[in-house]
Amino acid sequence: METKTVKMVITGPYASGKTEFIRSISEIDVVSTDTPVSKDTYEATIKSETTVAMDFGRITIDDELVLYLFGTPGQRRFDFMWEILAEGMLGFVVMVDSTKPETFREAKAILETFRAYAPTPYVVAANKQDMEDAWPADDLRIALRIDEDVKLLPCVARDKEKVKAVLLELLYSILEELDA
Repeated sequence: METKTVKMVITGPYASGKTEFIRSISEIDVVSTDTPVSKDTYEATIKSETTVAMDFGRITIDDELVLYLFGTPGQRRFDFMWEILAEGMLGFVVMVDSTKPETFREAKAILETFRAYAPTPYVVAANKQDMEDAWPADDLRIALRIDEDVKLLPCVARDKEKVKAVLLELLYSILEELDA
C-alpha cells in the first residue's frame, strides 16, 4: 500500500499566526526560516521574528496519508516565495488575525492571489478567537466579502484541537475533490 502525501499551504498576512499554527500540530520539529525583525521597523512592534522563506511541518494521519504543511512568509517583500510554495498544493488555509481589522484587506488580497495560483480547495481560519477583541467569524465573513459556501472557521493557532479542526475541514474538501 502506497502512502499518499497531501501538500497544504498555510498563508496569510504578517503576524496572523501561520508559524504558530504549524508548530502546534506538526509531529516533527518545524523547519523554520524565521529571522530577527529589524529593531526600527513597524514589524518589530508586533513580534521579534519573521518568516522569510517558509515553515515546514508534517502530520501522519495513518499508514496511507501524510500531510505536509508549508507556511508562507506574510510580508509582501517575501511574496516571491508564495508562487513557489503554492506549486503542487492540493489546498490552502488563509490565516486571518481576527483582532486586527487593518489586516483584513491584505488577507483578502492573499486569498485571491492563492486562488489565482491554483483552483484548489481552501478554508479561512479566523485566528485569535480566544481574544476579547476578536471579530466573530460571521462579521469577519462580511468584512472579507467571503461567499457563504467558503468555510470560515474559528481558530486559535496555539490550540492543537482547533488547528486539527481547520486542517480536517480542508482535508475533507481536498479528498472530496480528488474523488470527484
